[in-house]
Amino acid sequence: MRRKVVNNSFKLLPDFRYFCRPIFTNSRYLLRYVLTIVLCTSIINKTGEMKKTTKTISTLFVLFAAQICFAQNEQAAGRLSPKELTIPASPVFDMMGVTPSQINRTSDIKDFKVDWSFKSWRLNPNLAIQSQPIWELFYNRQDVDKYQRASSFMRRLASLDVSIGSVQNEENDRRIGFATKINLIKEKDPLLAKELYTDVSEKYKAEKIELEKQLKELEHKLDTTQNILEKPGLRNQVRSTEEQLLSINSRRREEINGRAKIFVEENWNASSLDIAYGRVYTYKTDSVGGLKGLRLNRNTGWSGWINGHLGLGKKFLLSGLFRSSWYEEELEFLIKNTSTQEEFTQKAVADNTLYTMGLNLRYGGAIYTFFVEFLYEKKGLKTPIEALNEAFKVPNGGFEIVKSSVKWDVVHPNTFSFGGDWRISRSVILNYGMRCVFDSNWKFQTFTPVASIACMMR
Repeated sequence: MRRKVVNNSFKLLPDFRYFCRPIFTNSRYLLRYVLTIVLCTSIINKTGEMKKTTKTISTLFVLFAAQICFAQNEQAAGRLSPKELTIPASPVFDMMGVTPSQINRTSDIKDFKVDWSFKSWRLNPNLAIQSQPIWELFYNRQDVDKYQRASSFMRRLASLDVSIGSVQNEENDRRIGFATKINLIKEKDPLLAKELYTDVSEKYKAEKIELEKQLKELEHKLDTTQNILEKPGLRNQVRSTEEQLLSINSRRREEINGRAKIFVEENWNASSLDIAYGRVYTYKTDSVGGLKGLRLNRNTGWSGWINGHLGLGKKFLLSGLFRSSWYEEELEFLIKNTSTQEEFTQKAVADNTLYTMGLNLRYGGAIYTFFVEFLYEKKGLKTPIEALNEAFKVPNGGFEIVKSSVKWDVVHPNTFSFGGDWRISRSVILNYGMRCVFDSNWKFQTFTPVASIACMMR
């Protein structure tokens, strides 16, 4: 009887380990969503304007939080770490223009990601959180068979990207935004390269069957042997076999990651095309960071854009961007009473559009690249007078607008940037750049260094 009790403990050991492993590893999932809660609650304020965004932020949080329900299942199955050709900037940071390159590479991630951006010596907590909820809910499983069998439409839908973020600009205004992105065209998808993975499943399936058979034989021998000198050695063999069974998923994952790394190095500049949409709010803040009032002009509005790139040989990548931003333009001007010659200040708000377009050329490979880019911006309403005519009607009774006094937020159209990125590891990338802004006459206006770090949470 004593022998039976001891041996049953060995039989139960694999099940116990399999049960405990997902519980402990799920702590990182809890950490993910704690971060999401902290970010969301930190940007919700009691101001009237902010209440308008609460529902939107709550919806995004639900999409993130829905992944928790699948965390234990995917860990117990020994999920594969997803693959991507690069680690892209979060769409919300792309929309805000706080990334080193304003014409970013397109790539859909297959994991939770955090971005940190800064443009000055002050290390402000400028964070963005990004994830792909459709992928997490339906395709993030033990193997890639389900994703490979999915229709083209569902694979496109699985690339749906959701991000939410906040930055503090040079005027200490707090910018809060969200964005969604989806891939339309992808020349190379590591998860669809079936030739890389066809033999992996069969290999480890056969190994698992053989190890389970070997474990049963060892346990039977341990139960039936009468030689007590053999028992320590048999127990060691049982323990070693159990450890090999427990490590199958991790070894399988490592082998696929190694194959995917080779694939990424050969196809880092494969062609791709994305579309995205988002909204940003900009708030004035007080000395303690409280949100006071909503700023207008291009700081607050909706944006929709298309972003793609094309590989040129093995070393070059050409990227392009076209974006439209819809916002309310704030105008300030003087009105003169023609009878008394008295002048007084007046404000008006006009609907306006900002068009942004540009090209980026990169040189390098999967580990590091260097880039140069040119970005051009143009307002839909060309002059402040044109905007004022759209938004304001001069009152009757001897009043006129002092046209020379009409002012609006000036947008310098020409931006030239250069910099690069360094993929420090499979999960971390450092982006850096220098941004030079010129006016319509190519007179130099500003020079801004920008850096960001993106980290895949896996």
